[in-house]
Amino acid sequence: MAAPPRLIALDGPSAAGKGTLARRLAAHYGLAHLDTGALYRAVGRRVLREGRDPADAAYAAQVASDLQPVDLEDPELRSEATSQAASMVAAIPAVRANLLAWQRRFAAQPPGGKPGAVLDGRDIGTVICPDAEVKLFVTASLQARAERRFRELQAAGADPIRRAVLDEMAARDRRDSERAAAPLVPAPGAFVLDTSELDADAVFDRVVAYINSRISPRRA
Repeated sequence: MAAPPRLIALDGPSAAGKGTLARRLAAHYGLAHLDTGALYRAVGRRVLREGRDPADAAYAAQVASDLQPVDLEDPELRSEATSQAASMVAAIPAVRANLLAWQRRFAAQPPGGKPGAVLDGRDIGTVICPDAEVKLFVTASLQARAERRFRELQAAGADPIRRAVLDEMAARDRRDSERAAAPLVPAPGAFVLDTSELDADAVFDRVVAYINSRISPRRA
């Protein structure tokens, strides 16, 4: 049997399904998993909790430099307000620079004695781990992603407005793709998959088939 990939870099916009896919890939191949978006959410959440403006670059960078593991356990990390704040702080070069070492250290030395890692985010294959053995980019239409986010918020007990969710996601897409620091784009050579019409199982099956086609000939 072929050995698992040492490093999988998985990128994509919000609600494209990369989080679910990353967790399943990690379990399937026995790898560690890091949701790098949680780091930016944690920064954004702390800034909001302390009553500061996420657009305050100096303060957000200071929070990023002092981020603690406990910050990743805040129950409000998945709230819509945190999502918007995360997108704002993620556009700040100093914040990204302060979180770079954390992410690369995880990739180089996966916790728990794991043989490798899956990192998902928005600049893993382009900036954080450009030498990753496997690079993936999952995306979906704005409408499909907004509907997924709407249902996710409903399931969490919120009372979202569809149009507001769509508008907020469109605004986040613009920030993520147009920012000067590590804009959201597929890495060169990445396997790009549109998940608009696919369920989680179909996405997983297609990606695993792709990964196995890359590792099997060389390591069988």
